[in-house]
Amino acid sequence: MPGDNPPRAGQAVSGGHNDSVTTDSAATGGSLLWCAGARVGKLLASSALACPLLGFAAHAETVAAQKAGLSVSTVEVMQLAMFVGVMGAALVSAIALIRERARTSAQNVELRARLADVNAALRRSEALLNLRDQRVIVWASENKKPELVGTLPIESGTPEDRAAFLAFGRWLMPRSAAALENAVAGLREKARPFDLVIESQVGAPLEVHGRKSAAHVLVRFVSLSETQRSEARLKIENQRLATDYDTMLGLLDALSMPSWLRTADGRLKWVNRAYAKAVEAENAEAAVRDAKEFLGGQARDAIAAQHKSHPVFEQALSTVIEGDRRMFAVTDFAGADGSAGLACDTSGIEIIRNEYERTVRSHADTLDQLNTAVAIFDTDEKLRFFNQAFQKLWGLDSGFLHSAPDNALLLDRLRSEGKIAEQPEWRRWKESLLGAYRAVESQEHWWHLPDGKTIRVVANPQPKGGVTWVFENLTEKMDLESRYQTAVRVQGETLDNLAEGVAVFGPDGRLRLSNPAFAALWGLDADAAKPNVHVSTIRDLCDRRAADSPWAGFVAAITGFDDERRDRHGQTELNNGNVLRYAMIPLPNGQVMMTFVDVTDSVNVERALKDKNEALEKSDQLKNEFVQHVSYELRSPLTNIIGFTELLSLPSTGPLSQKQREYVEHVGSSSSVLLTIVNDILDLATVDAGIMELDISEVHVDRTIAAAAELVADRLEEHAIRLKIDAATAPKTFHGDETRVRQILYNLLSNAANYAPEASTITLACRSLAEGVEFSVHDDGPGMPPDLLDSVFRRFEPRTNGGRRRGAGLGLSIVKSFVELHGGSVRIETGKDRGTTVICAFPDTPSGIRAAAE
Repeated sequence: MPGDNPPRAGQAVSGGHNDSVTTDSAATGGSLLWCAGARVGKLLASSALACPLLGFAAHAETVAAQKAGLSVSTVEVMQLAMFVGVMGAALVSAIALIRERARTSAQNVELRARLADVNAALRRSEALLNLRDQRVIVWASENKKPELVGTLPIESGTPEDRAAFLAFGRWLMPRSAAALENAVAGLREKARPFDLVIESQVGAPLEVHGRKSAAHVLVRFVSLSETQRSEARLKIENQRLATDYDTMLGLLDALSMPSWLRTADGRLKWVNRAYAKAVEAENAEAAVRDAKEFLGGQARDAIAAQHKSHPVFEQALSTVIEGDRRMFAVTDFAGADGSAGLACDTSGIEIIRNEYERTVRSHADTLDQLNTAVAIFDTDEKLRFFNQAFQKLWGLDSGFLHSAPDNALLLDRLRSEGKIAEQPEWRRWKESLLGAYRAVESQEHWWHLPDGKTIRVVANPQPKGGVTWVFENLTEKMDLESRYQTAVRVQGETLDNLAEGVAVFGPDGRLRLSNPAFAALWGLDADAAKPNVHVSTIRDLCDRRAADSPWAGFVAAITGFDDERRDRHGQTELNNGNVLRYAMIPLPNGQVMMTFVDVTDSVNVERALKDKNEALEKSDQLKNEFVQHVSYELRSPLTNIIGFTELLSLPSTGPLSQKQREYVEHVGSSSSVLLTIVNDILDLATVDAGIMELDISEVHVDRTIAAAAELVADRLEEHAIRLKIDAATAPKTFHGDETRVRQILYNLLSNAANYAPEASTITLACRSLAEGVEFSVHDDGPGMPPDLLDSVFRRFEPRTNGGRRRGAGLGLSIVKSFVELHGGSVRIETGKDRGTTVICAFPDTPSGIRAAAE
């Protein structure tokens, strides 16, 4: 190509003029193109992209050559076009490269800034993680080992070594280590976050937070401040207590013993399955919901009473389970916010224990009660048991006997103390005696002691080894028999001199013994009451002397079965008027003892007292009936008189003169007084008959005082008497019959108004007592002499004593009766020139209706 091989200078060119010109022009153009191409090649060789100015310079040279009239061939034009295209592409590429470099440079600046921020954040994070109050375990993936970042204080008890730190069980408390292991497993496997408070083995609390992100699993341990430590310790303690509480409830629920928890007010809060089964509930929740009680009300009251003085109740109680009564060892503890109880069924244990105790007690009692000395030696010839008779027989101290001496030593001591006779050949005699431990059959020996006693000794070998020695003191037996005979004679002499008749019958129905008083009381001959006489014979004789004879029952009890042999008491009257009181007592040996006492005088006195009492009761009943009848008969005409008197006072009835009006008013007032007396008599008659009932309700003190004051206001105003009410310390209410209390206060005020001087002051006071309320009415009258205080509450005994009116004498009697019906009391404080004060004390809550005093 021309561009590849440019012509050298002076090279000849063939052709004409035009050809010469053309050739020169071509050569010139080719030189230019070659120069441009060489420059472009250098530029392209020296740089990845050519400068766009080169393209513009080549284009300018080409245009200049054309303007100079140079001829350009088609190939050259194509070459020029290719050059121009290449240069344009290079220009466009250069522009794009410049823009891209600018954008890249800006991105690099931004990335460098972001990288600087990330490095700063990383340094801050590393600084925070490397603090000495936290440590983080990071799992990047499931297959990589965890990384540890940060440290914890030395006093927290955490190891610095990575392997030692990851072995949680080595430096954490067992419960904390187990909880942390479970939480970490749940975090890594199921992405469950957690927040725990754990405790190291040195007692330092740590907070642990576990979180899982898309690519990492983080577990952070944080050391706490003192306040946080306290709070963490409380959390740990709360977790421990909650765990222990759940464990205890689980244990109690698994037990076969009924257990329960109660609130402070005694309601059931929780029971176990055994409790629900015992009360026949569907489940524990149903037992609590339905408040089914395991123990009876009396047992629960006993537990509550015990808790008032002691928090722990321990006692054996009985209750009914599935229709059977069982014994339970109940332990109930009462705390500040409730109580907890546990019941252990001891029915089987109690049966076995009672049976064992009965057996041991029976065995010990049997041996101890025996007059025969008994000693039991084991296979080693050691003393294992002895009764009181053995110790008494040989006079040995209990310390020596309880030291379990062997049989040979015991024999040597008895010999040294001179309690057994000296034998000619002691060693051979002792060996012969101890041969009982190798014998099969029982051996019997007779010992004659130095003190004159004769002892029968029986050596009884035991099947499992050992020997039971029985020492029968025949001398004591003879002495006992002698004393028994003496006692029988003394008893016979005593019975013969008793005023009471005594007869003893054997189980065969025959008379064993009797005293002379027995025959005398029943009028029997001496031969009829001899020993061995059958009870049927005595019955035939005694039935003739009593119309309603009890001997048929005596015969049945003496000759009957055991269920008929029981104590019997009663009395019978003989045909001669004597009354005998009898008692029949079965004796342990199958005999029956009968005693008879003459109570004729006592019965006659009792009958006389009963007749007199019946007459008095009948008289009192007649009196009450008469009073009630007369009172009711008086009330009806009095009501008519009062009604017609009020009608006469009305203007519509007609005009009345002044004198007539005064008469009508006098009739009305007198009728009202008479009606009051009749009502008082009716009230007292009702009280005496015991049929008055109080209408107990809340009595408002202020309202009751006001009502009583209003009733007596006219009478006080008539004599210019002032009424002072002192109720500052009075309760608002108390329990009683408001109508009767108002009647009591009215009678007291009326009585005071009768004795109070003109223009004086009556004081009605009420105050609260520890056990109730107290009313008192004081007047400044002349007072009562001491001789009248005993009769002041008697009925129908009017006393003027300076009073304005003479009444029926029922006011204070009614007061006393009504106050005592409330369970209260009445007293009077009076004296010369001190006036009179009547004080009535009421209980806050009446304990019951009491009979009023006469």
